[in-house]
Amino acid sequence: MLENILILHNIRSTENVGAMFRTSDALGINKIYLTGYTPAPLDRFGRKRSDIAKSALGAEEFIPWEQKKLVCPVIAKLKRDGFKIIAIEQDKKSIDYKKVKIGKKNVFLVGNEVLGIDKKTLEKCDVIAEIPMKGKKESLNVSVSFGVAMFRILNI
Repeated sequence: MLENILILHNIRSTENVGAMFRTSDALGINKIYLTGYTPAPLDRFGRKRSDIAKSALGAEEFIPWEQKKLVCPVIAKLKRDGFKIIAIEQDKKSIDYKKVKIGKKNVFLVGNEVLGIDKKTLEKCDVIAEIPMKGKKESLNVSVSFGVAMFRILNI
């Protein structure tokens, strides 16, 4: 059985976080790690955040999630547990997302809407997958990129 985990690192927008929870449910993602300053579905007082709930449409209530400040220790632990780390990012070392081969245990990493995933973190990844762009804009919204790449990579 496949085990797929998502790491949302330094995502600013609550709408993007909620959208990726909702997409994760559709994809059968087993768990989400929220790292850096990515907002969580519950505020620091344990109250539900309506801004995330609005775009997640309830997915935030039944997909297990965990908040961690630092991303690299999370990646290191998951690698020790046998997970393949796949970043969705534009980089000179990236491969076309259509050529990604997954294993039984996979982690998918997406980063900040403007800055993406930093080089130090990318170096810890096994694969960097990129969606080719044909237009004048060089990227898609992070939640859109996540959905496009994941539905193709997981063959859903």
